[in-house]
Amino acid sequence: MSRWFQEEAKHFKVISVIDLLVDYLQKGRIRVDSSRHPELTTYHDPCNYGRNSLKAFGQGYFEEPRWIVRQCAPQFVDMFPDREGSYCCGAGGGIWATPFKEERVYHGRLKARQLKQSRARWVITSCHNCRDQIVSSLCKEYDLDLGVKYLWELVADSLVTGPAVS
Repeated sequence: MSRWFQEEAKHFKVISVIDLLVDYLQKGRIRVDSSRHPELTTYHDPCNYGRNSLKAFGQGYFEEPRWIVRQCAPQFVDMFPDREGSYCCGAGGGIWATPFKEERVYHGRLKARQLKQSRARWVITSCHNCRDQIVSSLCKEYDLDLGVKYLWELVADSLVTGPAVS
């Protein structure tokens, strides 16, 4: 942010939802019950939160989302390759909103193969384009039998009520 809005950035602390969830979980402001998600779960590294964020802001989100997922779904497995080497889901650059379905499906074939090989029952991601692509294109076109959730949706579904640390 400070790269583009240098003056404004001096007055605000800008964080991602991933930073916020890590902070809340670590400080006990929210609590989760990992027994609610016993199925094998994997995480899809979105290009925007990973490689693109690393390049633009010097901070790529690779470990933090995995830590959050493990708090909610301890039966975790990584796909290979992952993190900076992860395959794009095929919806990158906003192509999800374009009429190029065949291209999206074709470019998502490697991600579909990764998902199938992971044997995960759930895939978690933090990008709306990736979620929509996996749900509406890859699961249907490549016969993937898995659920897809946003990272914050997984946390919300895992929340425990009761007193939290303030």
